[in-house]
Amino acid sequence: MVVGSVLVTGGTGYIGSFTALALLEADYKVVIVDNLYNSSEECINRLELISGKRPEYIQCDITDEAALDKVFEAHPDIDNVIHFAALKAVGESGEIPLEYYRVNVYGTLCLLKAMAKHNVTNIVFSSSATVYGDATRFPNMIPIPEDCPSGPTNPYGNTKATVEAMITDFINAQRNNAKKEGKSGEEWNGALLRYFNPAGAHPSGVMGEDPQGVPYNLLPLLAQVAVGKREKLLVFGDDYDSKDGTAIRDYIHILDLAEGHLVALNHLRSNHPGVRAWNLGTGRGSTVYDMIKAFSHAVGRELPYEVAPRRAGDVLNLTANATRANKELNWQTKHTLEEACEDLWRWTENNPQGYRQQPPKEFVEKLKGARK
Repeated sequence: MVVGSVLVTGGTGYIGSFTALALLEADYKVVIVDNLYNSSEECINRLELISGKRPEYIQCDITDEAALDKVFEAHPDIDNVIHFAALKAVGESGEIPLEYYRVNVYGTLCLLKAMAKHNVTNIVFSSSATVYGDATRFPNMIPIPEDCPSGPTNPYGNTKATVEAMITDFINAQRNNAKKEGKSGEEWNGALLRYFNPAGAHPSGVMGEDPQGVPYNLLPLLAQVAVGKREKLLVFGDDYDSKDGTAIRDYIHILDLAEGHLVALNHLRSNHPGVRAWNLGTGRGSTVYDMIKAFSHAVGRELPYEVAPRRAGDVLNLTANATRANKELNWQTKHTLEEACEDLWRWTENNPQGYRQQPPKEFVEKLKGARK
């Protein structure tokens, strides 16, 4: 029994693909659009392998409004969107900011126009803790609550904050316009999910993060050191005001993060809250050195690193206060940092070429056996 139909933009990416899996397992029909800029179509096969269901995939660029229009025309049953499609590297955003605005902001504009045209009324947006910027500039804002004033410190964060404002204005306008026509307008809703640092892979070892080119996040970089693709990890800054001088982040297992999108969508559909922001994180901060230690433990040996100067736009502490999501969405993280490291290592060690190779036979057999 299909409970609803969802368009997932950027659905072959890391977080998008795991959210597509959570939706499939919850009996949603899933249509994925992605231009494969930083992902692989192979993950569609892995989704089917794990869930026994195959999402529909359409190669489409988020900035192509006419193409998005055709997707909605071909799938009139789509009544929800979960929006991931974006460029996502903080450092790169400082080098090519206009490209970040083109894809992240203009791409969302195209999507919202297509949604309005086809009366698709719920959107869950993949936002980011970067919208807060340096929350330590205010007293008592760590861990960071949703009412912390925004103040991004890099162009990537600026695009996410801009899109949050655009979605908010769009949903509010749709509601107000409906009221003028004597309708409730409550079917128009938006979830702004601000998440912290996704980590880990699927416990089966057949699905994980597969960045094309240089990864920008700590754990995938550490994984490349562990398999010998990279000589050492660069630690950007050891002069922060933390217990060991390195920056503090909140690492959340990818399965918990994907579940957060599913429960947020269900909440929009059943509670009609209008536009609401929720932090998705564990509430536990880990330093860079904590992470090196945890991942080295999963690998079974010490991994080499070298301290480098701080990066522009980096902040001391991004730890979530996730109380609102805990209460309103009844969402809790279930997986530990250790599990995230173990799952990531299982994926990396057994799939050194990521999706450009077949997964280990015994992993596939185990999955197929579990489904019988």
